[in-house]
Amino acid sequence: MTDYARKKARLLENWSNQPTEFRLAKTTISNLFRYEGRTEARARLPLENFNGIIALDSVQQTLDVEGLATFESIVAHTLAQGFLPLVAPELKHITIGGAIVGIGIESTCFRHGFVHDGLLEADVLLPDGRIVNCTPDNEHADLFRALPNSYGTLGYILRARIALQKAQPFVHMRIEQFTDAGTYLDAMRAAVEQATDDFIEGLFFEDGRFLLLRSRFEAQATAAPADILRRNIFYKLLQQHTELTLGTFDYIFRYDPDWFWNVPETWPCQLFRRLAPKSWRNSSFYTRYTARKAALRKWWPGAPAGTSEVEPLIQDWQVPWEAAPDLLRFALEQVPLEGRPWVAVPLRTPSRATLYPLEPQRLYFNLGCYCQVRKRPESAPYHYTRIMDQRCFELGGIKMLYSSSFLTETEFNRIYNGAAYRALKQKYDPQGKARTLYEKVAYRPPAAD
Repeated sequence: MTDYARKKARLLENWSNQPTEFRLAKTTISNLFRYEGRTEARARLPLENFNGIIALDSVQQTLDVEGLATFESIVAHTLAQGFLPLVAPELKHITIGGAIVGIGIESTCFRHGFVHDGLLEADVLLPDGRIVNCTPDNEHADLFRALPNSYGTLGYILRARIALQKAQPFVHMRIEQFTDAGTYLDAMRAAVEQATDDFIEGLFFEDGRFLLLRSRFEAQATAAPADILRRNIFYKLLQQHTELTLGTFDYIFRYDPDWFWNVPETWPCQLFRRLAPKSWRNSSFYTRYTARKAALRKWWPGAPAGTSEVEPLIQDWQVPWEAAPDLLRFALEQVPLEGRPWVAVPLRTPSRATLYPLEPQRLYFNLGCYCQVRKRPESAPYHYTRIMDQRCFELGGIKMLYSSSFLTETEFNRIYNGAAYRALKQKYDPQGKARTLYEKVAYRPPAAD
């Protein structure tokens, strides 16, 4: 902890020189997908050096790690010693602090809940410059329970202690295909209840194909591990096989090389997949590339025109399992993905997060979409996000807030426990130095020119 202690001391010594606005500086790409650009403060808190691995305790199966460490570095470190976080998101440059104060999910959620359900302890930098330690049962237990879905508006995590699970070097996947949504959901739930798999997820398509992926750790590979970095696009490979083996590191980040399915399948991109430096074959590089291309188009009138006919649909929704058939059917009937899949994950959280109040031990159905969709010219912007949100909430569900939300503040406070949040905000940020949760995540139309 010595290096970490030095970083904390330097931060506190220089606190008087910090920006007045409580906003984070980081060197990794943001995994917040707001549909419109925001005017952000230029001066930010320089916390980017809080990105190291501190210590792994193989007896207690815990990891102490700084808040801006990426899951790429965490998985590389823990897997080398035979462990993994209980839940590890599939994009390499998501940070542990971001996944805790956001909502992180994966194909182990049926067994372990969300990323934050593996949190044991955290050091949190409050907006007034204090650093507090919070656990489930100390004097700051209320902050501990409110970190999930707070998005840094109550404080930033400088250090986290998380639980680990034992892991093996390989993952063997079994892919079952269905043609009926009801049978598919029944099979997914049966797999959850059997609890013999380490990972469960599904993909499905508007042409009526439903894929159930049931996967387990392996100490020795039963087949040659597939190459999803150079030769194959993962989601396409699934449609060609009933079984696959991946190295565990590749399995955890299986959607990262192609940012799910957002890297185009044109011949230049095929060449890019084969020949680009390994450091470029990740979602972070592609996100930066598309952002710079968009900025160039805006700055240079002579640049090639962008694709104005599409808009993002990058969202995750959760509904109680009994509402899964309705949400799945609505998505297939109302939202054209033009050959790209929806992603489904069963999940069950062991605890109730204050600001993300799902019922503990209840099985939920997570539906995710991660692509651009064709606009409906006769409809309001982001039509498909709006109708999917509305149907999710009508079914008693909730949605993750890493992407744009169109709720009014009254609706938002009703769904995300606004009364409790206001009390916590008054306690941990009485001067209002950080934005409120609604201010940070709610959609705001761009200002007129």
